[in-house]
Amino acid sequence: MKIVVDGMGGDYSPHVVVKGCIEAIKEYNNIDIIITGPKELISDELSKYEYNKNKITILDAKDVITNNEHPVMAIRRKKESSIYKALDLVKKGEADAVISAGSTGAFLAGATLVIGRIKGVNRPALAPIMPGKNGPFMIIDCGANAECKPNNLVQFAQMGEVYFQNILKINNPTIGLVNIGAEEEKGNELTKEAHKLLKEKDFNFIGNVEPRDIPTGNTNVLVCDGFVGNTVLKMYEGVASTIFSTLKEEIMSSFRTKIGGLLLKPVFNKFKKDYDYKEYGGAAFLGVEGICIKAHGSSDARAFKNAIKQAINFYDNKIIEKIKTHIEQKMI
Repeated sequence: MKIVVDGMGGDYSPHVVVKGCIEAIKEYNNIDIIITGPKELISDELSKYEYNKNKITILDAKDVITNNEHPVMAIRRKKESSIYKALDLVKKGEADAVISAGSTGAFLAGATLVIGRIKGVNRPALAPIMPGKNGPFMIIDCGANAECKPNNLVQFAQMGEVYFQNILKINNPTIGLVNIGAEEEKGNELTKEAHKLLKEKDFNFIGNVEPRDIPTGNTNVLVCDGFVGNTVLKMYEGVASTIFSTLKEEIMSSFRTKIGGLLLKPVFNKFKKDYDYKEYGGAAFLGVEGICIKAHGSSDARAFKNAIKQAINFYDNKIIEKIKTHIEQKMI
């Protein structure tokens, strides 16, 4: 399997990108990695490590797309950028998967424009796996489509069901619709109509799910438009960060609390690991003709290594082929 990684994507590139790739080839023997970016810069980073030189190659890319640029215009104009060149390799069939922690808008727009949508998919969607009290869950869409139609949400459920069932190995995963109330009649026109459609289709649909119930992880796949999904995701990240920092401040506030914190350290470490996005790698962009993983902008080397692991699982479980079959069988 060949995986192309955007060497200039993320807040700490290319250092953490290269380190994550090195760690990945040492752990996973069945992969080769291509890193896109300025050749000299990437080469300098690689020279810091001992590794199998046959497992990592560089594709020179002189440009970088930043978060401040218009995504579609940047993809169309900057064909020498690290993101574009990475996506183009998948389009040409020279790589099986692409990973980037760069501009989300450019990556998603590029995946749609360069690689292309799966036939029958109206809107590709971003689908991160999130940590929950009773197990991980998926939110789809998390930012690719701010405005949606009811049938789009049904298709998100289809793709999410396939991914969750095959990657998390949970048969007949539960599907929930993110809404302001659990009652069927709650919500706006989008959620009301989507509720009707989801109820009619062959899903394990449990109805509306209020945001306060999301962290339990009792619902496997949570469906919503990208505006709602991205808002939930950012709030989730913010709350987790606030809890960790507040706990740390309180523990360090006195000798007594330091002793208590020391006794509870194993509990805190487990809690932090369970709710650390780095453990999940990145968010799959479902609905395009290639394996696309969007890593978090602040990803470290471990997050990149786990994103590569995620791409391997995606490939080994033939997710794209299964989504195609599912869409054909249940065309919306």
